[in-house]
Amino acid sequence: MNRNLTALSGALLLGVSLAAAPAFAQVAPTTPPDPPKFDAQGEPVFVNRSDILEYKALPSYTEPEFVKAFVDAGKLPPVAERLPKEPMVYKTANQPDGTGVYGDVMRHVIGGRPEGWNYWAGQSYGWGGIDIGLVECLTRTGPLFTVNASDLQPLPNLAKSWDWSEDGKTLTVKLVEGAKWSDGVDFTTDDIEFYYNDIVNDSNVKPLNGASPASYSNGKLTVIDKYSFSLSFETAFPEAVLYNFAYGNFCPGPAHALKPHHPKYGGKSYDDFRNAFPSDYMNFPSLGAWVVVEHRPDDVVVLRRNPYYWKVDEAGNQLPYLDEMQYRLSTWADRDIQAVAGTGDFSNLEQAENYVESLKKAADPASPAKLAFGPRTIGYSLYPNYSVNGWGEPDANQQAIRELNRNLDFRKAISYGLDRQRLGESLVKGPFTTPYPGGLYAGTSFYDKDSTVYYPFDKDSAKASLAAAGLTDTDGNGFVNLPNGGADLNVTLLTNADYQTDKNLAEGVIAMMGDIGLKVTLNALAGKDREAAGLAGKFDWQIVRNGTELITVVQSTTALAPVGPTTSNHHQANAKGELVLQDYEKQLVDLVNKFMATRDPAERVALMKQYQKIYTENLDGIGLTAYPGALIINKRFANIPAGAPIFMYNWAEDNIIRERVFVPKDKQINAELHPNTLPGKPGEAGPVAAN
Repeated sequence: MNRNLTALSGALLLGVSLAAAPAFAQVAPTTPPDPPKFDAQGEPVFVNRSDILEYKALPSYTEPEFVKAFVDAGKLPPVAERLPKEPMVYKTANQPDGTGVYGDVMRHVIGGRPEGWNYWAGQSYGWGGIDIGLVECLTRTGPLFTVNASDLQPLPNLAKSWDWSEDGKTLTVKLVEGAKWSDGVDFTTDDIEFYYNDIVNDSNVKPLNGASPASYSNGKLTVIDKYSFSLSFETAFPEAVLYNFAYGNFCPGPAHALKPHHPKYGGKSYDDFRNAFPSDYMNFPSLGAWVVVEHRPDDVVVLRRNPYYWKVDEAGNQLPYLDEMQYRLSTWADRDIQAVAGTGDFSNLEQAENYVESLKKAADPASPAKLAFGPRTIGYSLYPNYSVNGWGEPDANQQAIRELNRNLDFRKAISYGLDRQRLGESLVKGPFTTPYPGGLYAGTSFYDKDSTVYYPFDKDSAKASLAAAGLTDTDGNGFVNLPNGGADLNVTLLTNADYQTDKNLAEGVIAMMGDIGLKVTLNALAGKDREAAGLAGKFDWQIVRNGTELITVVQSTTALAPVGPTTSNHHQANAKGELVLQDYEKQLVDLVNKFMATRDPAERVALMKQYQKIYTENLDGIGLTAYPGALIINKRFANIPAGAPIFMYNWAEDNIIRERVFVPKDKQINAELHPNTLPGKPGEAGPVAAN
């Protein structure tokens, strides 16, 4: 480390300024302001989980006429033979518009591009709901926004039921018996065993959504029989595991397709395993309601109904109702435009810059789309990199910045320097955005305003905090310097170049930091490059749109603190698996572990109050702004639940339960690209017809 950086480190340890401090004092922290009232937000209808679904055999089952033609031609077994012994049955009373009819298509527009179909080795399907249509998980959380708080647990899905041992250290799970992959192969504990042992617990494999042994409290898997297994734990009742069984984590892949390519079972290499099913590989086996049958690069991805899908309605109609899903490959901004115009059918309106114009167009009675805002669960934070022992292989300058990041006065300077009201208004005018201090979101189950510490915008306090951190402008150019005549301190800010919102926020932060004397340089990366830089620790600061952990708490709970070497997105271990935790981080880890270990609702609430106070008081993540998203959906679709958030427990594509969504016959459009066809054999091109 050079002389200037060594001097800076020494100043940080001593907690004194190396130059005369400006005569400013820090204003006292307060509680955050209440969000503005917003009448356009919808309200869900609350029910118990048992009101939504059950598992049972029905007297008979039906399917679309064109699918029956495959049965009549001897190309497909009868529908009753394709369904489980007791399929999942959606209850009619919980379907907003009742029993649906077959036919039609949902036209999505997305900005992503599929890399391939090996989700389990980290390949993106392009997002926008493609993965949610193709993979199914042990439990389901998206529809929980409608579930009463007194009955709040994940919905069963592939896991039909589960039981805890008396001491809470063993969880026994029973699977749906007789569910099949889209190629007709049985789904069994063979798929569970391969996923858990050879994906999650193989450090050479990186599942797309980051499932790790810590996601399941490092449980030990025991296969009991073809349709049941258990996980054994060191701690009692780690109920967060049930939420981690849901989307993004425990979504098993087809072992019969994946296993031969895994190095443990004869595959050439982990790279070959990851790339074994490229984006032009069609009909990859699915447990979802649809299967990929066409991909035209930079044009479209088409999914057709899965004839082996294992869910039905109470009338015995095999789901889904919709025969086809289309994903036009464009941009995320174009998704909103096409949904409002009616050339697309669905959008998670989350780019705040489009809100006012979208509302104006949707208010027209002739508009083909309707717009419904949910709660303010879109929130952005600035995260400093806290790793000081090698994550991301920092150079001397980056190391010094990381040591600064661990200085509370430095973090206070950042917070005091942020005009969060102006940041929000830079995205959209009106009652949409609210200043966000970081931590748990206002209006969510575990949020407590009185436990939330807010360092409000005040330039003088920001400058006083910089001085308290040992940083002053010694050369008079308006930016603080490294000590002893050093160069300007220059922080690199990583952000996502794919979204205008992210870029706007980053540019606003850079300007505001400049106003208090902090020089910040933008590093805007797109797609996998940004993701890779974040995962590898290649950043000083990064702006991140927060995940479910700060919304629901019960989901992705391990991400709330560095409870494991890779659970935190801004403080991960070095190559040896070592973490150097700050004192307050140790407190957060302890609280999160206690939260996961207890089943007492009152204790959980108390623990999260403590968590929120420590998190926000120490500015673990520095909040920027929060606002609601809006679901844009074509008016022809039925069975869309009221108040569906675009993101809470999961994305809206999961929240609305798309396999139940239908279009009345008189509103159906002739827009299917592959009508009257079904998925073909894995690896073959396109769908197939009955004759």
